[in-house]
Amino acid sequence: MPANTKYLNPSFWSRFSKITAAILGGFIVSILFHLAIASWFNHVNVIITSTYSSLILWVGLIIMAFLAKNGWKIWGLYILISIILSIIIFYGKALNPLV
Repeated sequence: MPANTKYLNPSFWSRFSKITAAILGGFIVSILFHLAIASWFNHVNVIITSTYSSLILWVGLIIMAFLAKNGWKIWGLYILISIILSIIIFYGKALNPLV
């Protein structure tokens, strides 16, 4: 019995949203995560450590994006996480001006 073709060939926009969410969205979230940590703690140590840990986090976010069924939901999740991390960065800089 042959496989159902609707499961074999996803639409172009579905593939496009997953690929862009995995590459761009995952990169943005991983960098914003480390910037949020750097805004609250010693930024020199965080930036040095982030060269390795951001790659590990980015790969994890890429895997998460490709395991999801809908790429647009992953984009929404990554945008929501980015907004939350941006707020954390803003308050970290506002409350700790010397860091």
